[in-house]
Amino acid sequence: MTKADALPAGDRTFVRVLIVVFLFFLFLSGVKGLGDGFKLLGRDLLESFFAATENPFVGLMIGLLATTLVQSSSVSTSLIVGLVAAPENPLPIANAVPMIMGTNIGTTVTNTLVSLAYVARRDDFRRAFAVATCHDFFNFFAVVILLPLELATGFLQHSAEALSGMVSGLGGVEFESPLKGVLSAGVYPFVWLAKMLFETKPQQGACIAIGSGVMIVVALILLVRTMRAAMESRVEAYVTRFLGGNALAAILIGAVVTVMVQSSSITTSLLVPLAGAGVLTLEQAFPITLGANVGTTVTVLLASTAVSGPNAQAGVAIALVHFLFNGVGTLMVYPIAAIRRIPLGLARWFAEIAVRSRLWAVLYIVILFYGLPALFAFLN
Repeated sequence: MTKADALPAGDRTFVRVLIVVFLFFLFLSGVKGLGDGFKLLGRDLLESFFAATENPFVGLMIGLLATTLVQSSSVSTSLIVGLVAAPENPLPIANAVPMIMGTNIGTTVTNTLVSLAYVARRDDFRRAFAVATCHDFFNFFAVVILLPLELATGFLQHSAEALSGMVSGLGGVEFESPLKGVLSAGVYPFVWLAKMLFETKPQQGACIAIGSGVMIVVALILLVRTMRAAMESRVEAYVTRFLGGNALAAILIGAVVTVMVQSSSITTSLLVPLAGAGVLTLEQAFPITLGANVGTTVTVLLASTAVSGPNAQAGVAIALVHFLFNGVGTLMVYPIAAIRRIPLGLARWFAEIAVRSRLWAVLYIVILFYGLPALFAFLN
């Protein structure tokens, strides 16, 4: 038992609230520092990266690989917000949209890996793997439909820019985050260290960007652990309570739980053992998974509040793209039974293949989530 656990319940809650506030401060400071660091990097380096991401499939694979490596779409999408909102040489929103879609696919690897724990028990593995991969197949389906549509019309980008204009104020007005001064204090140690160690601005920018990126990852990992420790028993109670409820209630509970624990991976991974035990069916798990997809966008929307300057509205816009992609995907797939059956049918079909040969399940994870995106990154 930790010292925090030995405290009275009221004091324990107060301490956890302080920890969560501090971790949010570190997280938002990291997002701001990332933009400040990229401001100092050389134009040639940034332009070479941005030129590569002009290919939407490369951008998709970068988003996918980044998310599988850090095991969190919140981390990778927050990094993208920082790039798009950089005060100078920002990542174009059009390049970032496929990257956002790639993060959605990459985040599904966690619950798919969790399902491998049941590989020794045939029936349990069939149920667990189907529930895990329905998340994968939904995101594949949404990307297959929405990416070509976005490339042809730019409707996600245009819609997000219109909404961000309403949020950020009138056009032409430079948005300044009310947290700017406070967050600058959080980044100051990296700025001081960079100036002490390096003479050139690109070197200093790389130091600040790397330090800020590490801060984002560490803050979110600790935040997820803190929220999970505080909410885990309630999360299980909420999920099991709404198993027999209607689809809308299940979607809402998936979104709320994900906001509470700040991780869609925790929400969806919690469904896998319930499915393996036969407590949860694929049809019951699917709307909770969709709700988790929507709920995870809240973290990125919070990250966008940390950015300031001439490109701050673009940072808000790309965060809204993430929300719109998940929201439109849910509205496109779930309400129509014939369309809803596509990802569910694919999940069942592939679960049967994986049960016959467990090697297919391993190859699926290794090739799709790591091998294919790494090959694209190497070639470009």
